[in-house]
Amino acid sequence: MIQLDINGRAHQVDVAPDTPLLWVLRDTLQLTGTKYGCGQALCGACTVHLDGTPVRSCVLPVSAAAGGKISTIEAIDGERVGQAVQDAWRRLDVVQCGYCQSGQMMSAVALLRQNRRPSDADIDAAMSGNLCRCATYQRIRAAIHDAAKALA
Repeated sequence: MIQLDINGRAHQVDVAPDTPLLWVLRDTLQLTGTKYGCGQALCGACTVHLDGTPVRSCVLPVSAAAGGKISTIEAIDGERVGQAVQDAWRRLDVVQCGYCQSGQMMSAVALLRQNRRPSDADIDAAMSGNLCRCATYQRIRAAIHDAAKALA
C-alpha cells in the first residue's frame, strides 16, 4: 500500500510503485480533472502540484509522490490564488475545447503563488510546457494578468 496526501486528504492505494501518478488519480481515485495528453510530459495536460511545484503526473511514479502533498485541479478553488485563476478564466472566456485547461490552470496557479506581478515573459516561461491545440494562448496570458490584478 502506498500512502498519498491528495488535496489535503489521506489515501491508501494498492498499486505498483512505478504506476504513473496520473493513472492513480484518474483510475484508482476517480479524480478525473487531471487529463492524459501525451504520456511523455510534453504537453502539460496532466499537470498537478507536488509540494507546490508543478509536475507532470503522466511520468511521475506514484512512489515518488508518496510523502509529498499532491494538489489537483479539483482543489484549487479552495485557496485564494486558485479561485482568482478560475474566476479570471471564466471572466475572459479562456476555454475553447477545454481539454488542456486543468493543466494550464495548475501551471498558472504555481506561477502566481511565486510571482504576483508576472510580465508577459514570466508568463510565457512558466506556461511554456503547456500546449493548447485550440491556441488560446493570448486569452491564457490575459487571464493570468487578470488574476494577478485581482490578487494585488
